[in-house]
Amino acid sequence: MIGRFAQFLAVDWSGAKGPRQKGIAVALASAEGGPPALLAPPDPRGWARAEVLALLAGLKVPTLVGLDLGISLPHADAGAFFPGWDASPPDAKGLWALIDALCAADPHLEAGGFLAHPEAARYFRHGAGATGDRFLLPGAATREGRFRIAEHAQRAQGVRPVSNFNLVGAAQVGKSSLTGMRMLHRLRGRVPVWPVDPLPDEGSVITEIYTSMAARLGGMRGTATKLRSFEGLNDALGALGSPPVSGAGSIDDHSADALLTAAWLRRVHTTRGLWHPGGLTPEVARTEGWTFGAV
Repeated sequence: MIGRFAQFLAVDWSGAKGPRQKGIAVALASAEGGPPALLAPPDPRGWARAEVLALLAGLKVPTLVGLDLGISLPHADAGAFFPGWDASPPDAKGLWALIDALCAADPHLEAGGFLAHPEAARYFRHGAGATGDRFLLPGAATREGRFRIAEHAQRAQGVRPVSNFNLVGAAQVGKSSLTGMRMLHRLRGRVPVWPVDPLPDEGSVITEIYTSMAARLGGMRGTATKLRSFEGLNDALGALGSPPVSGAGSIDDHSADALLTAAWLRRVHTTRGLWHPGGLTPEVARTEGWTFGAV
């Protein structure tokens, strides 16, 4: 029942500190067609993460949601999220619960409490000269950190995800992923998260997305996959069979990413192979999850 969604919602997420985030953008594309549209935040200063949580929990029609964040951490490479730590959870849902519990004192769904934990901190690269002693596995072939099976698949498709254990640099998504996992924990039992949860026959479902993959299908080539003009965005939307959005000149990349990815979800969601990628075993689904669009 993958052709049953009434709308497609893309969320460009943020892991930054603070009550409201200029880096969060939410876009909606209707199954009936038309250009994607940005949803205005309740406050002109930007979205609060709790407001996005409430939006997802309160969806009234069947919606395919794409979250631009990692829904889990690497597990398959070491048989554990945190090898050597006896509190390492057995699966993705246990990971979400652990992160949320250790961040109980953090406001705004922030993740500082988890990253400050003396054991958890050992697995992350925090900044220049501040890399945990367990950031790399023994004998690691690269200094980039650990990757999930889905992220290896992404790399084979020509995009360059950054390890979710890396918290350094403009391309890092580690903080976004950790704050997003707090939200996913709070959505348990309300909106299923594919493939950690089976794809339901009805209702809404959340997926992990990577906006660079939507940009590739939208015609972007090379290493740069960010759109910063309405003209470039509308060229990419046209490649996806979507009508253009109104506007001219510059557009922030968060809004462009959300708009393009909402249209991309609408375009590709009936491609059955995207729901059955070769590397997605039951164990991978249970522990690492997957990125929709990786094959």
